[in-house]
Amino acid sequence: MGPLGTLLRITFVVLAIVVGLCVHKYQELTSSAPIPQVNDAEYWGPGSAAKYKENTAIKAFDISAKPELIEDLKTQLSRPLVLTEPLEGVGFQYGFNTNYLKEVVAYWRDTYLPKWSEREAFLKQFPHFETQIQGLRVHFIHVKPKSIEGKKVVPLLLIHGWPGSVREFYRLIPLLTKPNPKSEYVFEVIAPSLPGYGWSQGASKVNFGPTQISLMLRNLMLRLGHEKFLIQAGDWGSLLGASIATLSPQNVLGYHSNMCTTSHQMIYLHKSLRNLFPSFFIKEENRIFFKPFSKEFTFLLEEAGYLLIQASKPDTIGTTLTQNPVGLAAYILEKFSTWTNPAYKQLEDGGLTKRFTFDELLDNIMIYYTTNTITTSQRLYSEGYRYAFYAMDLDATHINVPTGCARFIHDLMHFTDAELGLKFKNIVHSTYHKEGGHFAAMEVPHILYSDFVEFVAKVLRKPQPKQ
Repeated sequence: MGPLGTLLRITFVVLAIVVGLCVHKYQELTSSAPIPQVNDAEYWGPGSAAKYKENTAIKAFDISAKPELIEDLKTQLSRPLVLTEPLEGVGFQYGFNTNYLKEVVAYWRDTYLPKWSEREAFLKQFPHFETQIQGLRVHFIHVKPKSIEGKKVVPLLLIHGWPGSVREFYRLIPLLTKPNPKSEYVFEVIAPSLPGYGWSQGASKVNFGPTQISLMLRNLMLRLGHEKFLIQAGDWGSLLGASIATLSPQNVLGYHSNMCTTSHQMIYLHKSLRNLFPSFFIKEENRIFFKPFSKEFTFLLEEAGYLLIQASKPDTIGTTLTQNPVGLAAYILEKFSTWTNPAYKQLEDGGLTKRFTFDELLDNIMIYYTTNTITTSQRLYSEGYRYAFYAMDLDATHINVPTGCARFIHDLMHFTDAELGLKFKNIVHSTYHKEGGHFAAMEVPHILYSDFVEFVAKVLRKPQPKQ
């Protein structure tokens, strides 16, 4: 064998070693880490845990706002608005259009608040409860189906996100709890306000992040007597639901999300391959759901300003919005514009009433305002981006419970099944909807309901694997 043959052999051996090392490293990075051990009884209330004795009672909860708070709000909204005129020809590209904000405030002051008793009665239409878990008062809506003849009743945990609330589920809950001829299942719905959101108490101590909240929600379901249950979630709820499925798979019958995501360390390799070879990873009819990486990055960069503020200085931005109803409305409602459909940014009214009514939107604002929880809700971003949370690396632990992922075209981001498969190892239901955005439960409840019951039928008709 001459020098050239020797060189080729050496080159082949080196390449084989490199490929072998790469395959080994890939297998190492994509194998499942063990389930992290987390204290699911840690105390998060004020003061010392030594003086705490948990009251496990479940009590009816009155969500009524204090009359003096409503009167003060009327006074605040009656003050002259001092706003900066928007730039000429601009819709919501610079944020909430102040010309349209005047219309929102006028409706809030002159139409919505005069019928506050009616709106409050609407919010009370479902049974509200509270219980004490790990030092915090946890509020939740609990609706049991009234008619179950011929139907199987399944407990369902609904989890909202930011800047939403349990108000997002008011059109979805009746669909879930009333028998439907298209489904053999009907659901017992538990929809908690996340700790620090609306009527649930916020933590008094640091490092109360997504992992700790997910365990608290799991503990709520156990307290209600549900050892096994389904989960449906969006936004932060998706991360919390996935965390429950990761940490407590023995309790989860199935996990369904309208915002399936993963931060697995291999995700960028998969996304790069998808961008280079889209036809290999995405069906032709679904390509409109996925932006080229550069456009996706630019879009997320444009929309991530709030996230960086809330992840770094939640109390500062929270202070500017506390007892500032006009600022609070602009800050929150701007998300209901752009996150419902990014094209709405071009419109002077932000397209807010294309999908929602003023009453629906203001109900959500009122929950934040009357409970003074904008600051505590934003702290979840800070805790979710701290080292203490990232160090757990929950995305490295596989989820084997049955998973359903529903994509709504105008949501903030989408992942392919291959990308999600880095984390979710049992995706039994994967859909694409060419209508709807981030707030699917509020915007297109019938579509979300149909998708969910299709998922449930696939999951519950199968024998459940042992965890």
